[in-house]
Amino acid sequence: MKYVIIMFLCSNIAGNECKQFEPEYTEFKSYHECARYGYEYADELMTNFSDGFIDQYKTYIIFNCKQQATT
Repeated sequence: MKYVIIMFLCSNIAGNECKQFEPEYTEFKSYHECARYGYEYADELMTNFSDGFIDQYKTYIIFNCKQQATT
């Protein structure tokens, strides 16, 4: 089985919606590879966002690793 990561950039401000974005890598051979990548990539992005951006938009990132049947 393969796993596909789906990531969203979100704001904790009322009226703002999460926006899906595509990370550099999207397919993984196992769930643990996908999950670890999701946390590492989210950490990298949050580290690179300015403090002002995070504070202004109350930014957070969510992701999900979905199993995909191989054909």
